[in-house]
Formats: sequence, C-alpha cells, structure tokens
Amino acid sequence: MVLSRLFSPIADTDRRVIVLALARMVGALGNSFLVVVLPLYIASEVVDVDALLGSTVGVAGIGMTVTEPLLIGFVLSLFGFLNSLSQPFTGRLSDRTGSRKPFILAGVLLLGTASGLYAFATEYWMLVLLRAIQGLGAALTIPATVALVNEYATSGSERGGNFGVYNTFRLIGFGLGPIIAGAAVEAGPYDLGWLGIDLVISGFDAAFIVAFVGAYLSLGLVYLFVHDAADASEAGEDLSIRIRGDESLLDPVFALGLATIAMGICIALYATLQNQINVRLDQAPIWFGAQFSAVTLANVFHQIPVGRACDRFGRRPFLLSGFVLLIPATLFQGIVTTPVTMLAVRILQGVSVAFVFAPSLALAGDIAREGESGSTLSVLTMGFGFGIALGPLVSGWLVAYGFLVSFAVGAGLAAVALLAVITQVYETHDVRDKDLAVDADAAE
Repeated sequence: MVLSRLFSPIADTDRRVIVLALARMVGALGNSFLVVVLPLYIASEVVDVDALLGSTVGVAGIGMTVTEPLLIGFVLSLFGFLNSLSQPFTGRLSDRTGSRKPFILAGVLLLGTASGLYAFATEYWMLVLLRAIQGLGAALTIPATVALVNEYATSGSERGGNFGVYNTFRLIGFGLGPIIAGAAVEAGPYDLGWLGIDLVISGFDAAFIVAFVGAYLSLGLVYLFVHDAADASEAGEDLSIRIRGDESLLDPVFALGLATIAMGICIALYATLQNQINVRLDQAPIWFGAQFSAVTLANVFHQIPVGRACDRFGRRPFLLSGFVLLIPATLFQGIVTTPVTMLAVRILQGVSVAFVFAPSLALAGDIAREGESGSTLSVLTMGFGFGIALGPLVSGWLVAYGFLVSFAVGAGLAAVALLAVITQVYETHDVRDKDLAVDADAAE
C-alpha cells in the first residue's frame, strides 16, 4: 500500500507542474550541452587562448599561473557565480511583483540566444561574455520556477512529490544533454550536401544549434502553457534572508543552503578535469559524457520516490542519508582508475544528491511564509548554484597539487555539510499528523 502511494506520482501530480517540468526539460537538454562542449571548445584550435596561457594573475594576494584547466574552470564557474549571487534579488523581485512567468520567459530567452551565439565566438572574452549572459538568464528563471512549483502545492503533503516530479523531468533533459553533446562533437563535422546545401557544420556548431533550438522550444512551452498560481499572495515587507534560527544557532534553510554549497562543489569538481580524466582513464569523450550524466540520471530515477517518501516520512532522514553517501562518492572519484568504476562512483553520487534535492526544497517550502517562496527557496538554489560555480575553480586550481587532492577536499566539505544538517536542521514536516490524515482518508 505504501509503495503504491510512493510510485504513482504522475497521475496524482498537478498538470501545471508537469507542463512546467516538460518545458524545463527541453531547455535543460540544450543548456547542459555546454558543460561538455565548452571545455572541448576551449581546448580546440577554434578559440584563441595561447596569449593567455602561462601568464600570472593574482587573486586575494595569491599568484596563479594561467593554465587551460583554469581558463575552463573560470568560464564554467562564471555562470554559477552570476546565477547564484543574483538569485536572492530576482527571487525577491518576483515575490514583490507576485508574478513568476515573466521572469521565466526572460531568463530562457537570454539562455537560448547566448547558446546560439557561441557558434560565432572565436576569442576567450566572447565565451566569458556569453556565459555571463547565461548566468543572469538562469538567475531570472530558477527562483521563479521553484517558487511556482511550491505555490502549485495545496499542502505540505504534496510539496515533496511536486518537487520530485519537477526535478525528474528537468534532470532527464540535463542528464541526456552531455551524452548527446559528447556524441555530437565526436561525430562531427556534418556535411549537409545530401540535403542539397553546400555547407559543412562542425560538431561544436551542431551542439550550439541544438542548445539554441532546445531553449526556444522551452520558451514556447512556457509561454503557451505555464501560468502564475491563481491564489498567489503578496509578499510581506521583510524579505531578507534569515540567518539566525529560533530553535538552533542557524536558520534551518540558511544552514541547508550552506550544506548545499558543499554538495554543489562536490558535483562540479568533475567538469573542469575532463581532459585529465580522459587521459587518466584512457577513455573517449563519450565516456566522460556518460560519467558526467550518471550523477543526473541516477538522481532522476530517485527523485519521485524520494519526493513522495519525504512527504510521508519527513525531510530530515533523507537529508542525513544523502550527505552520508556524498562523502565516499566524492572521495572515490579521485581514486578509481577505470571508466566503469568511475561510472559506478558517479552513480552513487547521483543517488546521494537525489536524497537531498527534493527534501531540501520541500523543507524550505514548509518554512516559507505566504507569498515569499521566491525569497526563501532562492537560498537553496543560490547555494547550489554557488557550489556549482566554485567547484570547477577549486578543481582547476587544486589539480596542480595532485589529481586526488580536489576530491579529498570535496569529501571533507561533504563531512562538514553533514555536521551542519545534524546540528542545525530540524524536521519541518509533521509525520504523525500526516499519518493521521492518511488514516482518515482511508476511513472515508
């Protein structure tokens, strides 16, 4: 009986959530191409980076030699930094206006347009500019989207399930993107002569075109089928991020936001090291695409059951389990030496992330005051984006000290995150009342 309730989510889910999730799936498919394509693009002869390599830059008084991994890490991280640091402002603004759809449309428009323009970028500064535009686009889209999913839930007993379904569809697109991108780049160039067109498209350009088309399909779906919640409330006067907690030193959402930064770093350590990993494991780029996507795809398969389960059994048990698994799943990525074992470890990391994603968003939704979903949930989306931004920079810098070092540092951060959840995050979902409600429904 319990299993049937956990694994029958689609029929019971608000159709508006499914439409929004489908739209995000199409957009994420195209956008995730860039995680695999941009490192290969920078390493190719198309982008001129020779003048930058070997120079020295100073950050916080520390001199660093510019290397190819550092350039890759910077352009990947820039997206996350602008995305995460802007989200509190865009989330607060969407709360103030009480409208989510315009923010989603504007964000997707920026993401898609920049994706298409990568095909014309031949200088490193062009990649930086386009990635910055995409970071701002994501900042407009993400808080408004998760706020809308939260507002579609009529009660706490639906919130985890809604986020589980939404994340499942979104992550399917994000997970398939790198696999398709790796294959697209490897299979290029493409001669269109068989269509009667005298044109040859490189594997890179083909990937950028797919990302562009995917974003604009998403734009159309959102415009036609996604609408603001009819009962959306106006936000209160105080929309500041709460740091201190009532029952603990830190507010549970803020503490979970800090833990989510660590989780994002652990996931993103992998992206910058694509070329080193391919050499270390003696594998083709398509293997890297599969390994990168394994985290997302494993996450996909667990989102719906975990989301439903946390509605019934509470948020905290899944959060604790997720961070416990994250520690070895991160550390072992610096130890394994074959493509298959790396794939297995990345799958384990995906499972750990699934145990955190939906329950953390549901917990924040439980706490959010009426009309303030954008501001409250942006703490988590900002934290995750900030971690994703830091991860490539951390690994791009630490790889000079040894391949294992980056992943050992990530595992240490995961252990600190686990401690934060244990001590600062309390249960927000009343399991006993939920069980009583289920029993009452059965009696009727």
